[in-house]
Amino acid sequence: MLRAQTQPALPLPPPSPAPTATIPDLPDETQIAVFDDGTKFTMGDFKKIYGALPPENQKMALRDRKTFLEQWGLMRKLAQQAEAQKLDQESPTKELLQYDRMNIMSSAQINNVLKTAVVEPPEIVQYYGENKEKYKLVKVKAIYISFSEDSPANSKGKKLLTEGQAKAKAVRLLSEIRGGADFVKLAKENSDDETSRAKGGDLFTLSPKDNVPEAFRTAVFALKKGEVSEPLRQQNGYYLLLADDVTYRPLSQVRDEIFTELKQQKFAQWMEKTRRETKVVLTSPEFLGLAPLVPGK
Repeated sequence: MLRAQTQPALPLPPPSPAPTATIPDLPDETQIAVFDDGTKFTMGDFKKIYGALPPENQKMALRDRKTFLEQWGLMRKLAQQAEAQKLDQESPTKELLQYDRMNIMSSAQINNVLKTAVVEPPEIVQYYGENKEKYKLVKVKAIYISFSEDSPANSKGKKLLTEGQAKAKAVRLLSEIRGGADFVKLAKENSDDETSRAKGGDLFTLSPKDNVPEAFRTAVFALKKGEVSEPLRQQNGYYLLLADDVTYRPLSQVRDEIFTELKQQKFAQWMEKTRRETKVVLTSPEFLGLAPLVPGK
């Protein structure tokens, strides 16, 4: 018996994203609050505090500015009360303040070194020349020969090769290509990858940073322009890879990347030097667990 077909529900339009809260466009000298001790709080004060907050706290500060100012005022008052009672001189508050200050100052020094590290233009040019392979681009054509040990045919009825047959076919095609056969013609006639086959074997343009299997990367970047790889086994087939074109990203395109890389290198060198220069004499094997504890010592 025929049944009425249920019509698919029309997809609902995606909800409109909530508007992103932004910092009010007010002059820095604009007074935005006065605390109960008479201290005035300006837009400039807010911007400085906002810039130091973690991202989630920044969102909250903008989303509910009234609550933020009220909480800031409350924290000021509680902190003033604690200072009046000299709680900052008592444990564990004293030690926590010492730790937090040391942690914040350490981060400030790290950020300062990163910010002030100088990278001269000739350094960028030199780095590019010495590391040009990092910016290599290889336009890859491929012939893919699939295999299966389980299914005798695919969904279209085509007989599938065993792994041994697929490798033998790939070896034969490689011999033909190296003997002068046209790679594009063989790709259109033999490749089992429908997408690249329709484009004459065009697969992708690969850079060293692209997320591909390491065996793929190694094979591709070992090729010179016009060379074809040995059959490369992957999970369900063999690839023949042709380096159709080999180029390099120009210096103008990677200058900012190199600038950042050199800054990071200078920072790492500074940090390693600072570590070497930091001397700590460890005087208690017992504390380190290298000797048995002696009662009373």
